[in-house]
Amino acid sequence: MPFLRDRDAVLAQAGVSRETAARLDLYVAQLTRWQTVKNLVGPGTLPEVWNRHIADSLQLLDAAPAATRWLDLGSGAGIPGLILAIAGRERPGFHVDLVESNGRKGAFLQETARLTGAPARIHVARIEAVVATFTQAEVVCARALAPLPQLLSWTAPLLKNGVTGLFPKGREAAAELTAARETWTFEADVIPSRTDSAAGILRISSLSGPLS
Repeated sequence: MPFLRDRDAVLAQAGVSRETAARLDLYVAQLTRWQTVKNLVGPGTLPEVWNRHIADSLQLLDAAPAATRWLDLGSGAGIPGLILAIAGRERPGFHVDLVESNGRKGAFLQETARLTGAPARIHVARIEAVVATFTQAEVVCARALAPLPQLLSWTAPLLKNGVTGLFPKGREAAAELTAARETWTFEADVIPSRTDSAAGILRISSLSGPLS
């Protein structure tokens, strides 16, 4: 079955332990079960969950390999935050804070984090109300949440103080960088995506602004 071939290939590339693989299997089972009552991901992406969601999330770990304190905004189905927490569980001190304003999605995250033993804390809140409180974060990430200018506006209190931003983007990455530079000054790397040749991960640091 392609689904199982995808699973095996993703797990082999990630080099995770048998225990972590079992926890990722549990995440997929939870996602499949909850999807029937709550539209957590695009229905067309569920059959490709290992490539479209899990592998796409796991590659972020290599973009900040030394980081142990992560913040995931607009977590939704836990992509990438909960998947990162599951994969990072065996690393000393690894922890992910997930911010999600939707109560039902928050319930999914709470239950799935508990079942998988993921080192994650779920915050059912609006991003702008809580983001500045995560002063211990080393990396802030968000996937399919908002254009880069909005992401920088939300995360400016953190990025101005040394936190790194990791924001997966598709074909619009270059245009979003151009738009963001109209307001902010920052350093940016575009890391090619391993799962989509047209996509990349924007790694943002040294933010200052907004420009007058």
